[in-house]
Amino acid sequence: MKPYLLQNDELKELVARIPGWEIISNQIAREFNFGNFIEAFSFMTKIALICEKHNHHPNLENVYSKVTIKLTTHDLGGITNLDQIIASEINEIYEK
Repeated sequence: MKPYLLQNDELKELVARIPGWEIISNQIAREFNFGNFIEAFSFMTKIALICEKHNHHPNLENVYSKVTIKLTTHDLGGITNLDQIIASEINEIYEK
């Protein structure tokens, strides 16, 4: 699949369809909270496998039980359909 930049209407739909994510500048971001460091790190490991599958790697930040994820497609200079797909897959893992 070839990534393409999302347009304004698509970005508005993204926020409505993928709960918890917000648009910050040219990226989408979400914070996830867990009971402890091991749960947070386990989640990050699952995210790493998804991102590797798509050959698309987010900015992951971990502080104890909190994980912050920021997605953007640097090559295209903004938020793409690939970022949207990965955000959706991340939400699915978090909800399990």
